[in-house]
Parts: sequence; structure tokens; C-alpha cells
Amino acid sequence: MTAFTFIEVTIDNGVGYIYLNRPRQYNSLNRAMVREIMYAMEQFDRDDYVQVIVVAGHGKAFSSGADIDEMATDNTVHLELLNQFADWDRIAQVKKPIIGSVKGFVFGGGFELALCCDLLIAAEGTEFSFPEINLGVMPGAGGTQRLTKLVGRTKALEWIWSAARITAEEALTHGIINKIVQPEILVEETQKVAEMLTKKPALAVRLIKESVNKAVDYSLYEGMQFERKNFYLLFSSEDQKEGMQAFVEKRQPNFKGR
Repeated sequence: MTAFTFIEVTIDNGVGYIYLNRPRQYNSLNRAMVREIMYAMEQFDRDDYVQVIVVAGHGKAFSSGADIDEMATDNTVHLELLNQFADWDRIAQVKKPIIGSVKGFVFGGGFELALCCDLLIAAEGTEFSFPEINLGVMPGAGGTQRLTKLVGRTKALEWIWSAARITAEEALTHGIINKIVQPEILVEETQKVAEMLTKKPALAVRLIKESVNKAVDYSLYEGMQFERKNFYLLFSSEDQKEGMQAFVEKRQPNFKGR
């Protein structure tokens, strides 16, 4: 893997781990760090050994949000020329499952990064927030859009306008996260979920992610047509043959990801 400055990456048992690694700054996201995260995700997405990607944070927090010191003197023209959020758009092109393993503060851009994950596991005591309004701005990396699609218009407005701190329990109730665990077992529980996915047929996992993502934006009919084509496509895979043959023979399938 490439050497990184602001993140740490490891690979273990088919899982690629990306750790935000600015613990003294509570993993605040500067632009270079965001580029490194996206580059690492793309490397893992192309790596045949890696089947699942996990994003976590070193230190006490997942991420306290954007690096405000870096942005304080920005102006409109600079941001437009910089194309501030182009790197963020690359996450949507990642085909493999992305699991967020979060704790402590999940604020601002850190919350937006978490919302880009396919599954979220949170330690007890984790807090989520969009505090941007208190800085005179608003979420810009998809926060208003992804949160609204998850919790609905009125709740999203309430939380973003008020900069409220959302508890892990509230996040679970509103479908933002999948699971709350004790902080001391967050790593272990995340590994369990990730390794469960590595045992599934990789192509089916990928096409299920594609189909569910389309359901967010497509009409029901359009989504069903997309789903159906992916269903048919899987019948050309070796894993479909192996999975159904294993079922008939009453044994565990041996999936190859082909």
C-alpha cells in the first residue's frame, strides 16, 4: 500500500481497514486527509483480496469534522476552482461494502463520511451532529441530502438547524446506525460483521449494494427493473452455481467471488 500521512491502512483476513489518524485533532478532516481516504478506498476496491472496507478513527473520536483552520480564509472563487467536494463524490463509485466503526464525536464532515458508509456500528456514548450552522455555513459534502433520505425532511431540518447532538440511541431509532456496542468491543464487533461479509459471494454482495442504492433515487418500478437485471446477471456467476449446488448437496458453499 501507499504511504499515507493522515491515515493508517491495514489488511487482515480479506478486510481493508482505513484509520483516520489525527488523534490530537480528534481526526478533523483536512483536504489532504480526505484525498488519502478516497485513494485508499479505491485501492481496496481494486484489490481482489479485499472484500470489505472498514473506516474507523484512532484516538477518542471518529472525527470532529472539517479542519476549520484550513477553511477559515476560503472564499467562493477559491472553493469553486478547488472543486472542494470532488473527492467526496468518489465514494459513491466504490463497489465493495463500506462499514463505519464510530465512537466519540461524529461531527460535521465526520458525520458526512459516516453517512457514506453502507453499515454503521457505533460505540455506546457516540454523538452525531452537524454543527455547521453555528459557523455560519451548512453541510456541503452530502449531509443535508443523506440525512434527509434516512430520517425525513422535518427531523433533518430540526437536527441541522439546531446543531443538536444526536445520541447513539436516537441514531439507532432513526435508522442512521445499525448497532450500538460497548466501547471495549467496538473493534471486535466490527471485525465480526466485516468477516461475515467476506464469506458471502462477492459479486452478489456488490450487486445487492448497487440495487439498494438505486432504490433511494429510483421509482419503485425503475428500481425493480434494475434489481431484476442484476438478479439475472448473477446466474452467469460461478458462485451461483456453487451456492445452489451446495444447497442441494446439503454442504457449506465455497464461494470464489466469480
